[in-house]
Amino acid sequence: MKKAVFDQSIQQTIIKYCFFVLLLLASTQTFAQTRGKVEVVKDPLVDTLIARRFSLNGQTGIDEARSAYGYRVQFFSGSNRKDAYKAQAKLQTEYPELRTYISYREPNFKVKAGDFRTRIEAEKLVQEIRPYFSSIFILPEKINLPKADTNND
Repeated sequence: MKKAVFDQSIQQTIIKYCFFVLLLLASTQTFAQTRGKVEVVKDPLVDTLIARRFSLNGQTGIDEARSAYGYRVQFFSGSNRKDAYKAQAKLQTEYPELRTYISYREPNFKVKAGDFRTRIEAEKLVQEIRPYFSSIFILPEKINLPKADTNND
């Protein structure tokens, strides 16, 4: 009698394991990835707006880079706005072709000059303006690229 009970419990565990394996195999088949089709739904006016943008800017469809990473020279940092504008005006009188930028991050105003592609160009300006300003730093940041001269004169 004991043997029959023992055989029956083994059969039940075998059936449970088989059922578990079948369930596992079935679930992997249902979650298998299949290739699908992507359908893009957009308004036709989007293409029209993109074409109009390029025609208004005089571009050919390739958006030219207008900025890149380079260097600027910071020659003033302080909490007084008037002093920042005075420092900017002082540099502009000495170097009128050089672009200057004033930024404010509480509580300081910072005045930076130039759009230099290399650190050597920025170092040249530092050497020239060192007699006029006491604290000068060269900072790597995003600069505005100069417009390319397309005339072949």
